[in-house]
Amino acid sequence: MDLPLWLTAIIAFLIINFMLVSASVLVFAERKVSGYIQNRPGPNRVGPFGFLQPFADVAKLLFKEDIVPEASSKFIHSLAPILMVIIAMSVPAVIPFARGFVIADPDVGVLVILALTSIAVYGVTLAGWSSNSKYSLLGGLRSSAQMISYELSMGLAVVSVVLIAGSLSVVDIVESQADGWAVLGWNVFRNPIGAIIFIVTAFAETNRAPFDLPEAEQELVGGYHTEYSGMKFGMFFLAEYVNWFVASFVIATLFFGGYLIPFEPLFADAFYANGFGWLLGILQFLCLMAKVAFFAFLFIWVRWTLPRFKYNQLMTIGWKYLLPIALVNTLVIALGVAIFQTIF
Repeated sequence: MDLPLWLTAIIAFLIINFMLVSASVLVFAERKVSGYIQNRPGPNRVGPFGFLQPFADVAKLLFKEDIVPEASSKFIHSLAPILMVIIAMSVPAVIPFARGFVIADPDVGVLVILALTSIAVYGVTLAGWSSNSKYSLLGGLRSSAQMISYELSMGLAVVSVVLIAGSLSVVDIVESQADGWAVLGWNVFRNPIGAIIFIVTAFAETNRAPFDLPEAEQELVGGYHTEYSGMKFGMFFLAEYVNWFVASFVIATLFFGGYLIPFEPLFADAFYANGFGWLLGILQFLCLMAKVAFFAFLFIWVRWTLPRFKYNQLMTIGWKYLLPIALVNTLVIALGVAIFQTIF
């Protein structure tokens, strides 16, 4: 059912602001979790339990001087961070947050997600090139090679999900996972290899450790955003955390039932019959957020647990292992779907 234009605009406004606030919450969460992992308290001075520290950091970036290298391509240098933020904020438009609560549900929603995430590499590459710095250029080249390499495996993992659901619509993919008993209909159980491949490639696509070679402070100072300061650097920072948050949403949506609540078929009809469909929608949103929070924690946990790969290791994993496994998995899923449809 198509929502009225005014309601769609309100939902879009709420989701954009939700993403902006979530980036600050993720910064706080990462600092706290990393502090506990390293046996230190983390931020605990600004605000209760240090919760206002991310907002203090934003205020600091707002007042910092915007330094642009003299020999840089100034227009492209300014365009790159804007491009990154716009792309990061666009992906949530096709993610359903609850049944009927989605900005847009195109028939090719999965392709929209893949297309937008693919364009993000342009922001990183343009930032590296336009800075006219060897460190930035190396970071941009690393990122482009890394993202292109892992996009192939990610695309094949998504293809395996599309084959099972029989649709490119994100909403249809979520609803197809309600067919099984309890949680056994979720794609993580029907397609576990595809789920593992997608999660690993999501780490690489978001440049998170152990795939953070485009930044690699020990080698490249700061990688593609070495020559950025002030709010331009803040925009890269924002885009990185929003992309990480969106990746958690996509993982939960494609493989872990999205907004579907465990055992939902047992009580969903009772909610609708008694006029409490709105309450079920709230529970679905909270269930989705719980799944997303788990994967957000997983991103932090992995960052402070595993060391950074060497570049040859990164390419070896992508081309020699993930890609062949993803290809075989897709062929097996396609064969299984064809046999199942023939029998039933």
